[in-house]
Amino acid sequence: MPATSELERMLRGASLRVTRPRVAVLAAVHDHPHADTNSIIGFAREGLGDVSLQAVYDVLRALTDAGLVRRIHPPGSVARYESRVGDNHHHAVCRSCGAIADVDCAVGSAPCLIAADHHGYVLDEAEVIYWGVCPECSTAPSPDSTI
Repeated sequence: MPATSELERMLRGASLRVTRPRVAVLAAVHDHPHADTNSIIGFAREGLGDVSLQAVYDVLRALTDAGLVRRIHPPGSVARYESRVGDNHHHAVCRSCGAIADVDCAVGSAPCLIAADHHGYVLDEAEVIYWGVCPECSTAPSPDSTI
């Protein structure tokens, strides 16, 4: 995790006022990649004590709008947040436990995948989600094997 002074510098660099909730939420996202909002609220409260749900939602929105965090929302999952921004990476999602891992871009720079037909759009990013089963779930005994 970046030091508090680094987090404060990042906030100032994004023209955001430095507040305790913003620092706490930004630290939580850095410490816990792909965490959902409820988890981030818990982590922020560990560092701050009491902070409202609305305050955390507002901070996440401000941090996302400023480009300091990225919001991802895999289908069938709640929104997740990560601090890895500015590159065109993708994600692998476990169908069993929901774990998420970063996957670097397949080839080249953004959008990293060439669309067969761009329909006149000027493409600047591709978002890919790889679905499968994580290593822990793939080696776990299935519930049927205990019968």
